[in-house]
Amino acid sequence: MSNSIETTSEKALDNSFWSILREAFTGSQRDFTKGSIGLAIFLLAVPMILEMSMESVFAIVDIFFVAKLGADAVAIVVLTESMMALVYAVAIGLSIGATATVARRYGEKDLTGAANAAVHSIYLGIIFSILMGVVGVVFAADILVLLGASEKVVAEGTAFMQIMLGSNAVIVFLFLLNAIFRGAGDAAIAMRVLIVANLINIVLDPLLIFGTDIFAVFHINAPNWLIENWIFPKMGVTGAAVATAIGRGIGVLFAVWSLFGANRRIAVRAENWKINTEILRNLIKIAAPAVLQFTIATASWSALVRVMSGFGSDAIAGYGIGLRVIIFALLPAVGLSNAAATLVGQNLGANQPERAATSVWRAAIINAGVLGAVSVIFLVFSKPIIGFFTDEPAVLAYGTDSLHIVAYGFVFYAFGMVYEAAFNGAGDTWTPTWLNFFVFWLFEIPLAYVLAYHFNFGPKGVFWAITISFSVLAIVSALLFKRGKWKLKQV
Repeated sequence: MSNSIETTSEKALDNSFWSILREAFTGSQRDFTKGSIGLAIFLLAVPMILEMSMESVFAIVDIFFVAKLGADAVAIVVLTESMMALVYAVAIGLSIGATATVARRYGEKDLTGAANAAVHSIYLGIIFSILMGVVGVVFAADILVLLGASEKVVAEGTAFMQIMLGSNAVIVFLFLLNAIFRGAGDAAIAMRVLIVANLINIVLDPLLIFGTDIFAVFHINAPNWLIENWIFPKMGVTGAAVATAIGRGIGVLFAVWSLFGANRRIAVRAENWKINTEILRNLIKIAAPAVLQFTIATASWSALVRVMSGFGSDAIAGYGIGLRVIIFALLPAVGLSNAAATLVGQNLGANQPERAATSVWRAAIINAGVLGAVSVIFLVFSKPIIGFFTDEPAVLAYGTDSLHIVAYGFVFYAFGMVYEAAFNGAGDTWTPTWLNFFVFWLFEIPLAYVLAYHFNFGPKGVFWAITISFSVLAIVSALLFKRGKWKLKQV
């Protein structure tokens, strides 16, 4: 295999708007360490934003259909998601190691090294997904009890949690394989993988949740022959877990085919599968603190759910619906952040740290503009947005409060997300890890508890704690980024 990467000449490319837009969707062959930074951000960010939008659609679709089963069903999903957040932490942490290493090798024009990094990232994914799956299946009921679930929620939700945690491998590899594509600058494939997975989930979700009841739920006059020959069982909330696992699983198969059979920017050969302990050690040095980083951040959401559980299932359900809408808005912004991470890794590999820094500042400003516009929409239309998912008055009120209050900090989130992604893209995963620990565990959780119970803010205290904490994180991240120590990180 060649150790270098041949890229299309910038002069040979059509730079008209529609041509560039088509290139963003179909996949680019440009060298992102050269040429226009704005163009590089656009070509990477468009498919990455759509990829993250598709990721957020999973949560939105699930909660939309599950909400029709009542507050207890929503509580099952919310409590399970608080544990799935730990799975996401591992998946994202491993993905950061993959993106940083693949991007650095790619920037160095070392295609063999990029493929080796990809394969060894897959090895780590296999190990972690097996461990998490076993623990999740065996201790699902105990975890629900620990999270403060009622007996009814435990009885109805154990199977849901077992399926979600037991099939965590599809989540780990969906993130991990797409991170490999992003590191190589092939964000369009990652986007298509999520589109396929989501389409399947959207179709299967209502069919498996409601069975033949789907016709009554959605006021459809179905002919008798269709009802008599219906093949989908009514599985209730468990059906959402099955649909999600199947959708993500097929997405992973598509990603595997894309990586090993049809990828244009990175090619994995038989020789790349030989285990290299040095590569594994380097990946673990980056991924381990990244896993800890996102475990700290996502475990804080679990702690906040525990604070919310003191106010009952309606509060948990409203919080869960609001959180999913917020995630729907934030994940596209993560796409812009991922674009910045790829540009940081590749430009540091090409020994261009100032170009990497400029890429981050521009991505942060664009991100702030996007999320600023979203915050205005949430502030004005928070109630009708939550009302789309539920008509239960108490749940609607809690969800509206969560959306309205958290939206105040969206501009700050935009900057903080890009800065943390830039640290990770450079392989400096310890800086955001310490930031998350101090801000979320030593500041946000105590603040949420104090505001909710001691100052009698109730659930609103939790929402205000989220807004204040993420704003603090953004300010501190910006100051540390400006110091520039991340430019010296060796990967």
